[in-house]
Order: sequence, then C-alpha cells, then structure tokens
Amino acid sequence: MKGSPKHRNSLLVAGAVLIGIVVLAAVVSFFWTPFSPVFTDVRNPAAPPGRGGHLLGTDRLGRDTLTWLMVGAQTTLKVGVIAVGIAAVVGTPIGILAGMTRRRWSEVIMRANDVLLAFPALLVALILAAKYGASITSSMVAIGIASVPGFVRVIRAGTIQVMGTDYVQAARIAGLRGPAIAVRHVLPNVFGLIIVQVSVAYAIAILAEAALSFLGLGAPPSVPSWGRMLNEAQSMLSVQPMIAVWPGLAIAVAVLGLNLLGDGLRDRFDPRMITRQVRP
Repeated sequence: MKGSPKHRNSLLVAGAVLIGIVVLAAVVSFFWTPFSPVFTDVRNPAAPPGRGGHLLGTDRLGRDTLTWLMVGAQTTLKVGVIAVGIAAVVGTPIGILAGMTRRRWSEVIMRANDVLLAFPALLVALILAAKYGASITSSMVAIGIASVPGFVRVIRAGTIQVMGTDYVQAARIAGLRGPAIAVRHVLPNVFGLIIVQVSVAYAIAILAEAALSFLGLGAPPSVPSWGRMLNEAQSMLSVQPMIAVWPGLAIAVAVLGLNLLGDGLRDRFDPRMITRQVRP
C-alpha cells in the first residue's frame, strides 16, 4: 500500500541504490578510468561496445564512452550540488521570512517569487552566456537561480503551518522575537521539507545541466558531460545509435534515483502520511 512503511523503505532503498551507482562512478573516476578522458582511438571511431577494448564503445572521435560517462558523473554531481546549494541557501530564508511576516508583505514576496519563476534556467543561462560566455559556472548559477522559487514556495507553506502551532504561540508570549523563533522552532521543523525539496531540485538540475550542455550553453567540448555527449552523438545516430543511448541512460538513472528518493523522503516527512499510518 502506498505510504506504508514498507513502501517508503522500498522507495528510499531503490533511490539510494541508483544514486549510489552514479556517486560510485564519479568517485572511482578520480582514481581510475578504462582510458584517459583525452585519449582518442583513431583506429576505432564510433566503435560498437566491445571493439578495441572499449566496453561501451567509443564516440565519433574515438574517445572511450565508459570513461566519459564516469568522468561526466563528476560534472553532473558538481553542477547539482552547487546549483541546489544556491537555491537552498537563498530560497530557504526567503521562504521562512514570507511565512512569518504579515500577509501584505508575504504577498509582496510571493509575487516577486512568481516573477522569478517566469525566468527558466535556459533563459537565465542565455543571459549569463551572453555576458560572461558559456561555461559550467554560468550553468550552475542559472540553474540555482531558477530553482529558488521552488524552495520559497515549499518552505513558506511549511513555515505557515509551524507558526500556527501552540509552542510557537507560547514562545511569542515568552518574549522570543522573530529571528529566535525562526532559528529555534521554524527551521528545525521545516528541515524535512528542505531535504525533500533538495532531492527534487537535484533531479531538475541534472536535466537542466544536460539540456544546457546539449545546447552548447554548459560544459565546453573538452569537459566530459552527459549533455555534451548527447549533443555530439546527434550526427552519429544513423551510424552508431548506442553513442546516444549510454548518456541518455545515465541521465535517466540519476533522475529516476533522485525522484524515487524524493518520493520516499516525502512520504516519511509528510505529517499527513504519518497520521494515516497511526489511524486504526
């Protein structure tokens, strides 16, 4: 049954296993890869899996596909961590502030948040690329800015619930001011929501990074990236379609793992789901 402890555990385990595979590939690539990322096998360009000692084949330039997938995992995790970190650090305090202030000021904050929501990561990346040039850094900043509204909405909703509790009212009567209430009572109680939103935003960041690299607004050609691999595989689809399958599969595994992890965490931290379990 959905929402049961067994179901929640299965989602968490499945998500953790898939994400663990990606993390393991990234960590191992720091110490070992089948070939050097810059090595090109000129005798076996666009080779199928197994030829020339390349387990997953090579791309159109003869670079080992497995090596680029492993090193590309580093790029994916790095972009996700920085982008989601920016969104969480900026969006969490704004969401708490919007949930604790008076209704009029809360509406002002949320309308400004809606304006930011109208700017997708692609548009922000185009603006940054025009100003500073396309790079991984501009991709991380663009994805982070585009992910802020999601954090603001979720954390504001959680803050409003916490502010209506008896212990917050008691803290106000005891003389605690807004900042102290936010640190002592609100932040610990919305921490679960932050964790869930991080997993959701991370999955979105992976897709956004792949899309930006695919369009040439992210990682440069010399930097291994799953989106860049898909971009370079376009011209070889009719000759060797597996070149596009492997990075696409890697993106799917990472996103699926984070979505499963997010679902499991949501069920675990959602008070409504917990309440259903304790009812007879």
